[in-house]
Amino acid sequence: MIDITIDMVRKLRKLTDVSVMECKKALVEAQGNIELAIDNMRKLGLAKNTKRTMREAKEGIILTKIFKNGKYGIILELNCETDFVARNSVFRNFGKVVIDTMMMKQISDLSVLQNFFKEQCNELMNRFDENIKISRCFVLQGDTLACYSHGTRIGVLVDGSSITSELLKHIAMHIAAYQPEYIYSSDIPKAVIDREYEIQMNIVSRLDKKADVNSRIIQGRMQKFISSISLINQPFLMNVNSTVGEILSMYGSKVNHFVRFEMGG
Repeated sequence: MIDITIDMVRKLRKLTDVSVMECKKALVEAQGNIELAIDNMRKLGLAKNTKRTMREAKEGIILTKIFKNGKYGIILELNCETDFVARNSVFRNFGKVVIDTMMMKQISDLSVLQNFFKEQCNELMNRFDENIKISRCFVLQGDTLACYSHGTRIGVLVDGSSITSELLKHIAMHIAAYQPEYIYSSDIPKAVIDREYEIQMNIVSRLDKKADVNSRIIQGRMQKFISSISLINQPFLMNVNSTVGEILSMYGSKVNHFVRFEMGG
């Protein structure tokens, strides 16, 4: 007789979302064969959504919303398999319910949120015959918040200080378009800079130029790289003749944090 281990039970539970006792029983009957156990559970109606949850969900919607007089923001990614379901009003309304519930129940942990809406996700999976899942969420709190959604595939939350709502909204739009990864160049991890430097050094070494020329080329490319991924060094979307940092300095404003979600990211 095959010994049923805890890891086997955990794996089957993760695949089927069925209780530990039922998983252990199914594994015993299937003599440790997980695929057979799943098939037997499905025959009994215990694991209806197993095959769906194993399918890739690349479509969906990204929602953003600001609460509490502009000081509490939420961003959420809800996924499905097809654009047809992503455009369905039932699916989209479910996303709105999830984001409002996050606020009312003060939920910020993804696993807690997924568990809270597990039954509703299963109902939607049965309705649409697609894998439906809450993939990501983030809660941002600050002095002044703004959000921006580019359709339903890109969403941004941004927190600023000493800044107008209008300018912060424009900053959120800029972040959606320019995709910065950090606010300041000093925020960029040394490992990221070292990796890019090594890449550029290898590229430039093939140009067959003098060492001092190669050094200047590498320096220029590194400056361009750093500027491209740090928010304040990017040319501002609304005024490309100035950087985001110059615009913020002009108004004595500051960006403290931002979160950018893109579908499937």
